[in-house]
Amino acid sequence: MRRLYVQIYVSLLAALAICVVLGSLAWVALGRSAVERARLDGLAELVDQVLPSADAPPARLAAQVERLHRRLRLDVTVLDADGTPLAAAGRPIRPPRWLAPGAASRVERRGRAFVAALALDDGRWVLARTGPRLHGPGWLWALGLLAVAAAAAAYPVARRLTRRLERLEAQAAALAAGDLSARVVVDGRDEVARLAASFNRAAERIERLVAAKRDTLAAASHELRTPLARLRVAVELATTDPSVRESVARDIAELDSLIDELLLASRLDAGPDLDRKEPVDLLALAAEEAARREAEVAGEPVEVSGDPRLLRRLVRNLVENAHRHGAPPVTVEVRASSAKQVRLTVTDAGPGIPAEARERIFEPFYRAPGARAETGRGVGLGLALVRQIARHHGGEARCGDGPGTVIEVTLPRSRPA
Repeated sequence: MRRLYVQIYVSLLAALAICVVLGSLAWVALGRSAVERARLDGLAELVDQVLPSADAPPARLAAQVERLHRRLRLDVTVLDADGTPLAAAGRPIRPPRWLAPGAASRVERRGRAFVAALALDDGRWVLARTGPRLHGPGWLWALGLLAVAAAAAAYPVARRLTRRLERLEAQAAALAAGDLSARVVVDGRDEVARLAASFNRAAERIERLVAAKRDTLAAASHELRTPLARLRVAVELATTDPSVRESVARDIAELDSLIDELLLASRLDAGPDLDRKEPVDLLALAAEEAARREAEVAGEPVEVSGDPRLLRRLVRNLVENAHRHGAPPVTVEVRASSAKQVRLTVTDAGPGIPAEARERIFEPFYRAPGARAETGRGVGLGLALVRQIARHHGGEARCGDGPGTVIEVTLPRSRPA
């Protein structure tokens, strides 16, 4: 029972059912007892007037007792002074032990019924038995109608409350998925409405902060390209030492690559939709990128639908990451893992990734301890971009098990034409 409105609905019904049961028990224990006692006290006066005298024929006494039984719906028994039955109608009534000549009338409870012993002026006794008929058809129908009415009245209350919470949950999920424009319609003035208004304010602030960060990053990245170009020209003109030129050119190339990755990350953060979407032969693309780094390629031709430039960047980052932080041989494999999915796997023979860091390597700017000292290259954006690109295409990237480092990317297959 995971749906909140079902829990609230069932809770309301349970509370109503408990109230009905407790009310019924209180009525039986208190109210019905008083009603039955008053009823039997009045019966004593009626019987004394209706019953024939002690010397009347037995047939007349029996007929009158039967009439009382039918009209009042009571079990009736008439005894003489020493307790001998004279006439009876309905179920037999056992005489009380205290019954004796000269005793006063009394009402006693036997189980869920009441028995009245009525002393007549001529010494005879009349026993009458009645009780609450809680299990009759009328009582069951009343309980059934009450349950249906309670269920019908409680459902709109529970559903109206939880429908607003479901809308809030849907918009929160959309915000978490990257839709920064997600907002909730504020309906009412209660706690749920205030929660929706707070969510809208938080979402608006998050959208402004992300937009400001994205714009600042994009502007700074663009502005950095111009001084880098001037720096490259200045180095070419300022020195004739090939080693200095090569070192400075390598550093400039790394800065240029960082700027390019920052721009791409900013563009991917800007929205979940792809700029282009067309069929791409993933094996052919992987073979082209592997040839640039002399990596091995295996697999089968499989088409995916997406942006060719982003998919190429995904494969290139994986291959370069394997060469930069792993050890040869580097293998790129493309396989159709199912009728709807493609798996791209890049493996190297390096030391591998510790289990506790296999998720963190996809965080922006994360570097494993000692990585910078060992390679002197990279800023920790390559695998973060890989996961961003994979998710933009409806896939996922993860670090798998195996000797060396294994990075797996799953992507949805193209639908056949």
